[in-house]
Amino acid sequence: MKADEIYLDQKHECMSADEMEALQSERLVDTVKRVYENVPFYTEKMKELGVEPGDIKGIEDIGKLPFTTKEDLRNNYPFGLRAVPAEDIVRVQGTSGTTGKLTIIPYTQNDVDAWAECMGRCLTMAGLTRKDIIHVCYGYGLFTGGLGADYGGQRIGAMCVPMSAGNTQRQIMCMEDFGATAIACTPSYALNLAEAIQAAGKVDAMKLKVGIHGAEPWTEEMRSKIENILGIECFDIYGLCEMTGPGVAMDCREHNGLHINHDYFYPEILDPVTHEPVGDGEIGELVFTTLMKEGMPLLRYRTKDLTSITHATCECGRTMPRISKFKGRTDDMKVIRGINVFPTQVETVLLSIGGDVSNHYLMIVDRTDNRDNLTVQVEVSAEAYASAERTRAIKKQIAAKLKQALGLSVDVDIVAPETIQRSEGKAKRVIDNRKL
Repeated sequence: MKADEIYLDQKHECMSADEMEALQSERLVDTVKRVYENVPFYTEKMKELGVEPGDIKGIEDIGKLPFTTKEDLRNNYPFGLRAVPAEDIVRVQGTSGTTGKLTIIPYTQNDVDAWAECMGRCLTMAGLTRKDIIHVCYGYGLFTGGLGADYGGQRIGAMCVPMSAGNTQRQIMCMEDFGATAIACTPSYALNLAEAIQAAGKVDAMKLKVGIHGAEPWTEEMRSKIENILGIECFDIYGLCEMTGPGVAMDCREHNGLHINHDYFYPEILDPVTHEPVGDGEIGELVFTTLMKEGMPLLRYRTKDLTSITHATCECGRTMPRISKFKGRTDDMKVIRGINVFPTQVETVLLSIGGDVSNHYLMIVDRTDNRDNLTVQVEVSAEAYASAERTRAIKKQIAAKLKQALGLSVDVDIVAPETIQRSEGKAKRVIDNRKL
């Protein structure tokens, strides 16, 4: 592949950057026209802004369009943003709906096929082929993780094992017996599995070579820990059900940013407050517009994910824009005494210490007498927990490193192994008890 070319769609046609921009413009113009004519929500939104479909002549006009938020999706639950007749919908996916209304996304058959194409591209970036066996322990059901990995595996002709999450010992048995060469799951569960495989003395019995991990922010330190335990190469995959699911972007073997399938999803990085574009390399909120979605196209969807973007050609030769590993989410970020704090910062500190200090932690934010306080619960080894002297030393070390990394004083609570609840899906890292 030449440095100024990228692969496109199932025919793997090569297109230059200028040709890609023309394609994006054509697809944006078509998408805007369809939602204006078929989705009352967007008709009203565009009228409020004084924008008509004819005003959008290309991708350069995207800033004229209205934003869409998760609240808009919930307010139009379940199918108020559908852009095609009900009989054209073949699948629905969505959020787990642990609080409030579900976020439901309808898919046409073309949407499902596009999802498989994007996910297939991502798997091939990790070097996977039809000869591989992919052990999928993302959840199946409304959550897009399991089915997304499955669709991508089918797209490249690989064998998929639809295990879903849970029953770690059974997962290990099946990985060994079936000869899994790749595992797809959240990074937090991947680390749980890696530690369980190591404890069972099964690392050498595994044929794993690749891990595909996403659905939650994770650090390079966590990547290294999983890789070192299992002797595999881990890849960071990104997606959200509002677009398709996993397959929106993934890092290649250079591991220097996640390549966006930008013929399907047009990215913007905006200042979360002013909504103005920020430059390459600057942190902002990731905003996506779907370019090929039929069932429920979305204009300028605010993901709340914080990242940066670069349009420079990757060393792998791909020219798709790359987003950096996520710093966090605007709703995960906690402002404590005027300082922005992200769970990934805490994770980086704990993994840098290692030894008796576990990667299992919980951030608890409280407010007393109008003062915000952050307590970080951290598990340590059984041996360290049994020694008051070692516990005090570890607590002092963690507190000092967190103060240096975060820029504020933190209370550290050392707890026994297995105290903090484990997650087989997205790990819960923060409890905010403040009534803001």
